[in-house]
Order: sequence, then structure tokens, then C-alpha cells
Amino acid sequence: MHQQKQQTSAKEACRPVAAEGAPPPVKITKPEWLKARYSCCPEVDRIRQILRSNKLHTVCEEATCPNIGECFKQGTATFLILGDTCTRNCPFCDVNHGVPVSPDVNEPENLARAVTAMGLRYVVITSVTRDDLPDGGAGQYSGCISALRSENRELRIEILVPDFQGSEDTALGVLSTNPPDIFNHNLETVRSLYPTVRPSADYDGSLRLLRRFKELHGSTLTKSGIMLGFGETRDEVFQALQDLRDHGCDMLTLGQYLQPSKRHLQVQRYIPPEEFFDYREVGLTMGFSHIEAGPLVRSSYHAAEQAEQRIH
Repeated sequence: MHQQKQQTSAKEACRPVAAEGAPPPVKITKPEWLKARYSCCPEVDRIRQILRSNKLHTVCEEATCPNIGECFKQGTATFLILGDTCTRNCPFCDVNHGVPVSPDVNEPENLARAVTAMGLRYVVITSVTRDDLPDGGAGQYSGCISALRSENRELRIEILVPDFQGSEDTALGVLSTNPPDIFNHNLETVRSLYPTVRPSADYDGSLRLLRRFKELHGSTLTKSGIMLGFGETRDEVFQALQDLRDHGCDMLTLGQYLQPSKRHLQVQRYIPPEEFFDYREVGLTMGFSHIEAGPLVRSSYHAAEQAEQRIH
């Protein structure tokens, strides 16, 4: 219990603080239709035990995903490799930031063992951003893909990668030797809000990463995700969707931003389900092969179902 309290305090200490002199936040009430249902059951406990015994992290837990109960209950998880500490401090994200540890050389084998124990047919792997590594962590992704495929050749693999800023060429070279079935990189928000939401990232850089991977691996599906509720306009969302399509993005997820704590960016608006439906319909006319859109949708929500009929 004492150790858990220490970890929580450390996490609170590294969360972004609102700018001094900023007006007090205006609270808006979370609508009933946005509340996720979490249920404990033996399957949830089983998944947690498998993860802990293999020294693995999941974005479900580290980023306080609202769908953790549903996904764990179904026996699925989005694995978080390269540790649980990010080298950046995005003001919307609940993952720890600071100085990360060296990559675990046993992580690929541990991951493959856990996936086998969970009986998964589709795996999503993401990571913290590792600006400290020369390849941005691409080598660990490649090692995990190799270990998983050595264990099960029928397994489908999706990777959700950071932007590899500063090491894009090296990272793409590494990943090209062992590409996934789906390459996912989140745009996260519209262009005008990048300085606020992703101050250490670059809108055009994220688009370029998706396009360059598509140019290298035309048969591999590319995917991205956008959170809504930061204060973006409808026209800005439509422009972001068009920008993604112009850079060869095949699939998309659209979800509601939920403020992890008082020290994170405040939700400016809760987008109703019918508006998500509108974005989905317009996006499909732009040429996306699939769009998962809704208040509780996240990057890997129903990922297996999304990809099942699109990977050949």
C-alpha cells in the first residue's frame, strides 16, 4: 500500500499545471451517455495477473482508459512497451513522464508469452515516447513483432507508434524490415490546437510519418486517431480528416477527450453521439475504409473487429 501511494504521488507531481493567472476553469457536467461501465470479474483479475507475472504494462491502465473493464473482461489489452515513463509531458495524457529506464531486453519474449496465455488473435502494441533512444524505440517494436510471429504466424499485429521526431529515418528503416499488419499513428487533434495539446509535436510531421510509411509499404493499412472536445471547430475536424486522407491514411478513430485530472487540459465540450456519426459519414465519403467514432472510442477500441475484414 505504501509503495502504491508513492507511485501515485510521483504521477501527480509530474502532471502539467495550469498557467499562472489563467481564469478559473468552468466546470461542465459529464453527460450520462458518456459514463463507462466498469465491472470486476475473474477474467479481469486473470488478465492483470498475466500482465504482472510477465512484467508488462498496458495503456489501458497507464492512460486511465475508460474502456478498461470492457476490454479486460473480453480478454484483450493494448500493450505498452518501452516502460511506463514518457520523455514528453503532453497536457492531455495521464502517462508518467520523466527519465525512463533502458528498454527491457526480455520484453519481446515476455509479451509473446502473455499473448499466448491470453489466447489473442489480434494484438495492439503501443509505447511511451522515447526521444532518448537513437531509433525512438523502433527496434523494440521490431523485436516484439518478431517474437510474436515466431510464437504464432497467424497472429495479426497493429502498432501504435509515437512520431519518432528526430529519428524518423532510422525508425522507418528498422520497421521496414519487419512491418506490422496495421501501422497506427495518432494525429490527436486539429492543426490550430497543436501548440496547446501537443506542444512537443508537429502536425505536419505526424502526417508525413503516415505518408512515408504508406509509400514504403503500400499494402499495409495505415490508421490514425483524433480526440474531440479541446475546442476544435467542425470545419477544423473535417480539414484534419481530409489531411489524413491526403496522406494515405486508411482507417480512423474519433473519440471524446476526457480530462484525467484537474491538472490536465480541461474539456471544452462534450460531443454528442449524433455529431460523431456525422463525422463518420463525412469521413467515409472521403475514402476512409473504416471509421470507428463515438464518445468512448479510443485508438485500439474494437481494433480486431475493425481490421478483421481489411487484412488479407
